[in-house]
Amino acid sequence: MSPLVTIDPVTRIEGRARVTIELDDGGRVLDARVHVHELRGFETLCVGRPLREMPALTARICGICPVSHSLAAAKAGDVILGSTPPPAARKLRALLQLAQLVQSHALSFFHLSAPDLFFGHDGDPARRSFFGLAEAAPELARDGVRVRRFGQEAIERVAGQRIHAAFAVPGGVARPLRPEARDRILADLPEALAATERTLAWWKVAEPLHAEEAASCGNFESLFLALVGPEGEMELADGRLRLVSASGERVADGVDPAGYDGLLGEGVAPWTYLKPAFHRPDGPPAHDGPPSTWGDVYRVGPLARLNVVSRCGTPRADRELAAFRALARGPVLSTFHAHRARLVEILFGLERIGELLSDPAVLDGEVLAPPGTARPEGVGACEAPRGTLFHHYRVDRDGLVTWANFVVATGQNGLAMNRAVRQIAERFLSGVRITEGLLNRVEAGIRAFDPCLSCSTHAFGERRVALRLVGPGGRVLDEVEEGSIPGGPGRPGPGAVRR
Repeated sequence: MSPLVTIDPVTRIEGRARVTIELDDGGRVLDARVHVHELRGFETLCVGRPLREMPALTARICGICPVSHSLAAAKAGDVILGSTPPPAARKLRALLQLAQLVQSHALSFFHLSAPDLFFGHDGDPARRSFFGLAEAAPELARDGVRVRRFGQEAIERVAGQRIHAAFAVPGGVARPLRPEARDRILADLPEALAATERTLAWWKVAEPLHAEEAASCGNFESLFLALVGPEGEMELADGRLRLVSASGERVADGVDPAGYDGLLGEGVAPWTYLKPAFHRPDGPPAHDGPPSTWGDVYRVGPLARLNVVSRCGTPRADRELAAFRALARGPVLSTFHAHRARLVEILFGLERIGELLSDPAVLDGEVLAPPGTARPEGVGACEAPRGTLFHHYRVDRDGLVTWANFVVATGQNGLAMNRAVRQIAERFLSGVRITEGLLNRVEAGIRAFDPCLSCSTHAFGERRVALRLVGPGGRVLDEVEEGSIPGGPGRPGPGAVRR
């Protein structure tokens, strides 16, 4: 990397992410990196705290996927306390995870990405927002609101509140499901299903119009990792790890999540506070060398899950999975198609919610198991909306956490995001100036991963993205921060500083 591309400690609490594109003497792209400028510290905050606090405490890592962090922490607590959750508790945990998947994917697709997908990546930036979408395509926008509202209200009806609910605990959940809550969720389900199917029908027609973006948005060979059920079906709350290659070969299968550190490692790079992960089963669990020496790039998340599973396990989602897989002869490689993968997973989530709520056992009052034989260490894993999540704890005899490690989806996708930005720059960069079209495509390429910087770095601050072009010798050719291109959404227009 150029010596001018550094991480300044002053920016750690700003929560900034900067994109750097390096060019050679001929103006060709040499490399691209996403720099995350936040201090990773949540693992340290957990040290010295009681294990029983972990589900509620770690839920505060993120306001979009608190259920996943809470559930992963509770599952690690199950192992450490030797407590097996009752069947009803496992169903309620799965129900909560599915509802979170629905609302999070709806936020990503409709609110963050649909404006680009509807207006085009070169569309008028003044209209390219959810408000512009609501004006130009009101039914599509309303469907987005309907689907996300369903997921949020389902979480509230199951757990008592929409965000940071104290519900999942080691050994089960805090309370049983009330019949009236079940009935309300079931009553709202048909509307959410209809909205999702309308959106899928629209997107399958509109998707070919974005062939150029699909060809250059993270369209490369990599490994794909996800949890799967006993028969290879989609499984969000439980399951074992499956890793497949770009050709669809199973590199690893049936791996206990407790052995995750034998399958992947985490690197420490001088240009980011995100800890990128890599596949290197014969290597150490952490690495300080150049990224090129770490090991194989792999991806997690909705695209990876649809590439890894044998089937979704629900009728409508399985039909859409077959249509999704028709996009390629083997695994679908372009991260751009994560947009459709999210819609397929929303459909699966809604169908599976209906199945769980139709089982009378979901109302059983036994939802918490007593402790059994304690252990000093435990790993909990689940599929967060953005990908596979691991919580790993060690405790002392008093049940206080002595060490914690969280391997989150955005960190696991870190190296792939860098490669995607480079691919986008190679296709759309012209000269040494940052245009609106390039900036939007770079940001849209990152959004296709649906990254969560607060999850990957565990700090607070303002989340912003800047783009930098660096020429030979480290000379900065052009740089913009979010808010610096006139006329764009959230951009102040003339007078903004371009450094």
